Amino acid sequence: MTKLITAWLVPLMLVTAVLPARAADPEAVTMEMVQAWNDVDLDRVIELFTPDGALHSMMMDPIVGRESLRRHLQPLFDGIDELNLNLKRVVVDGDTVFIERVDEFLFNGKRGAVPVVGVLLIRDGAVAEWREYYDRAQLYGEMGIPVPEGDAAAASTHHAN
Repeated sequence: MTKLITAWLVPLMLVTAVLPARAADPEAVTMEMVQAWNDVDLDRVIELFTPDGALHSMMMDPIVGRESLRRHLQPLFDGIDELNLNLKRVVVDGDTVFIERVDEFLFNGKRGAVPVVGVLLIRDGAVAEWREYYDRAQLYGEMGIPVPEGDAAAASTHHAN
C-alpha cells in the first residue's frame, strides 16, 4: 500500500512543484489594493500593478508603468495624513472588478470626501488597468488645492460651484 501511495504521490508533488502558482482571484487582488491605499503604502500600491499597469482617471491621460505611477502618485501620498476607501459595492465579472466607494481623507490637514467608481482589470494576480470615475473639480475642492492650469473641464465646473 505504501508503494502505491508513493507511486501516485511523488509524481503529483513534482507536477505541482513545476506548475506556476495560481493567480490570486480578482476580488482578492482588489481588496489588497484597497488595503494598500487605506494603509497609505505607496510601495505596496505600485507592487500590486502589473509592470505595464495603467491608472486612468477618465478626465486625464492614463498613467502607464510602475515608474510613471510612482512619479504621479508620490506627491499625493506625501500629502495624505489619513485615507479610507469606504466600499459601498463590489461587483466581480470575470477578471473585472467594479468598486463603488466614497474616499474619505485628510490631505495636508484638510478633511474631504469624494464619491468614486473604479473599474479594475486583473491580470496574473495584479492590476493591469484601473479606470476611475469621479468629479475632478470636487476632488480638488475637497483637497483644498487649485485646479491645475489647462484643466478647462474641471475649472469650469469648479467656478460654477
